[in-house]
Amino acid sequence: MYMGGTGYSPQIARIISCAGLIIPFILTGYGYLHAANIIASKNFVSFELLTFISVSWMIIAVWQFLIPGKNKATVMFRLSLYHVLSAFYLLFVTGIVTPFAACWILLLIAASVYFGRLAVLLSIAVFLATVLADILVWGDVNASTVLYDLAVLVAVLVCAIVVMSMSRAQAVDRSELRRSHEQEVLQRDRILTIVNNLTDAVLSTDRRGIIRVYNASSLDLLDTNDSLNGHHIDVVLPLVDAEDKPVEVSSLIKSVTASQVFDDVWYVFEDGERTRLEMTISPIRKTFRHASSTEDGHIIILRDVTKSKSLEEERDEFISVVSHELRTPITVVEGSLSNLQVMIDKEKASKEVLHDAVGLAHEQILYLAKMVNDLSTLSRAERGTADTKERINVQSLLKSLYDTYAPHAHEKGLAFDLDADTQLGYVEASRLYLEELLQNFITNSIKYTKKGSIRLIATRNHDTITFSVKDTGIGISKSEQVKVFDKFYRSEDYRTRETGGTGLGLYVVTKLARKMGTEIILKSRLNHGSTFSFTLPIHTDKNKD
Repeated sequence: MYMGGTGYSPQIARIISCAGLIIPFILTGYGYLHAANIIASKNFVSFELLTFISVSWMIIAVWQFLIPGKNKATVMFRLSLYHVLSAFYLLFVTGIVTPFAACWILLLIAASVYFGRLAVLLSIAVFLATVLADILVWGDVNASTVLYDLAVLVAVLVCAIVVMSMSRAQAVDRSELRRSHEQEVLQRDRILTIVNNLTDAVLSTDRRGIIRVYNASSLDLLDTNDSLNGHHIDVVLPLVDAEDKPVEVSSLIKSVTASQVFDDVWYVFEDGERTRLEMTISPIRKTFRHASSTEDGHIIILRDVTKSKSLEEERDEFISVVSHELRTPITVVEGSLSNLQVMIDKEKASKEVLHDAVGLAHEQILYLAKMVNDLSTLSRAERGTADTKERINVQSLLKSLYDTYAPHAHEKGLAFDLDADTQLGYVEASRLYLEELLQNFITNSIKYTKKGSIRLIATRNHDTITFSVKDTGIGISKSEQVKVFDKFYRSEDYRTRETGGTGLGLYVVTKLARKMGTEIILKSRLNHGSTFSFTLPIHTDKNKD
């Protein structure tokens, strides 16, 4: 819409402007034919009046052509002058009964385009007044003249009705078009908002592989703030495969006829670092009829799967190792129980042989139970189901652990001492995690110490408490001190192999320590014992339980 009119395109405005320039010159020439009496007219007044009208007309025509109106007042002033000069031209130069009276239709169109229906009605009123003035001024009220004037008036009115109907239809069409455009813009904005809020990188290319649309996640994934628009996809995405061979995305695009996923490609940063990507390429197809097979570019969705693939590989390895570790004790148990059943059926086995078979099976069952318990603890730690912290009285906790494990140490002939500072206070941590840490250290010390002593130590240092378990056992060599915290790792030392163990204990407690925000410190010397320790902050609340 423009100034209340039906609206127009720049092309229509230019056509009206050109018509407004040319027609005054044509009408001026036609007027001078009347002045030269080549064409007779009873309305012609004088050469001077014709010259005034013509010069004024041409000045306005050139003015509106060279300097288009930028505001409502200017356009209204020019259009009003056109109407006044046209009325004077018909009254005092040619009369109403002239072929060029139809040029008034152009004024109706201009009024409709720029100002709408009301302006058209005013233009019709001016023309009607001109017709009436023609009859009254020249006093020629005969039937022939009136019929001629009425015929011209009817013709102009019919044209006016047509113009108004067309203008109304155009207004409706433009309104629908505008609403459609607004809906399109709204839908586009919605889609762009959704795309920009996706965590996956999204790139849209044209048929030549030039990027036209991308979202914020694309910049994050590619670690850049530069615009990707207008760049070729191969330049933006330098990819390699598992064998370090270059992968051209444009070649993949050409081979894709339907949505296809590639999960074995790596994006190479400028510094050489790599990120494994899952790339989905889908062709964009036109939806109109007879064009279902026409591609209009491609959508490329990128997802960083470096971590997930690493976890997936770690999971597969973990399952493989667990399966292997479980297979051995299950086989031993199955074999022992089978032999036991055979011996019982034959009733030839001695009590000692039966006892050994049952003992071996029981030992392997305990091994399986320990592994399941370690796996369960590891699972709880990974899922965070036991992360809830509570206020723990350190003195009470240490006393409980001492009372529980002192008998086991004494059975092996080991001294078990509790060495704790007075007024240890409280810590805030997961009770399950803290107990699991200390229990693991204590049971390992009992298991790998043949003679000597075990000490459960708690030392307060300002606002922290250091928990330690020290033994005089077989110790750990320097080369193995880092490896012992890996899952399923067991020392090659024959003395370690003699004892049952899952190889999960220290791996689990390492995970628990990280959950608690601390780190396990290992000090050990082969054949001289080991000390495992960690530190927790003291809980500042001084209230008692």
